Amino acid sequence: MAKIITCNTNGIRAAARKGFFTWLEQQQADVVCIQETKAQEHQLADTVFCPEGYHCYYNDAIKKGYSGTAIYSRVRPRQVVTRLGWEPLDSEGRYLQADYAGLSIISLYLPSGSSSEAAQAKKYQFMDNFLEHLRSLRRKRREFIICADWNICHREIDLRNWRSNQKNSGFLPDERAWLDRLYDELGYIDAFRLVNQEPDQYTWWSNRGQAWANNVGWRLDYQVITPRLADRVRAADIYKDERFSDHAPQIMDYDLDITP
Repeated sequence: MAKIITCNTNGIRAAARKGFFTWLEQQQADVVCIQETKAQEHQLADTVFCPEGYHCYYNDAIKKGYSGTAIYSRVRPRQVVTRLGWEPLDSEGRYLQADYAGLSIISLYLPSGSSSEAAQAKKYQFMDNFLEHLRSLRRKRREFIICADWNICHREIDLRNWRSNQKNSGFLPDERAWLDRLYDELGYIDAFRLVNQEPDQYTWWSNRGQAWANNVGWRLDYQVITPRLADRVRAADIYKDERFSDHAPQIMDYDLDITP
């Protein structure tokens, strides 16, 4: 059995101060994927940022205090990929891939488009480029688990106030249609929804008002898998007993062995 956790920490140093690594030690996860580290690796010299028992990999953005991804893995990967050869993915550290025997696990941070029309245009271009990468992955003779802050909700069930957000970034028709292509055309699967079809399952809450207290959230963070892993999904959870970030950790259990 393999436990895989994905979490947008919205600043890994801030999450550490809020107890993220104490909680993580208790989880005994096999692989942890982190997005939005907001730090350069030289700023993470404290041993807390390389938890005992893990091989730790960081992919930083060139811009300080921005974006960035990480993977902690109990098994040393055969290879780690940090670049795909296009912008802004490479310079913003938005992609980190760990390759094992027959399996790759990816930590991905897809851009937000909520700040401006220019940001949304950048997000759409990223989505276009990344869809082609996802298409190329399906041609490889290996399985993939993509752990990500996708910054998109797919269905009405995936956010509380869906009616009022249909013209807002994260729930725009074109964004949702992109996920339709990801699932229907390319064959990827939302692993969480294989085992949990319940409403009110959110991973992000605005810091405005009482969104967290009232569970007025969005499900933006999830693990997307290739079809042959569908029958390996055993359990899904969102951890909300403590708050390390404006996102919550999303946890999946798979009936598989991660081998080097």
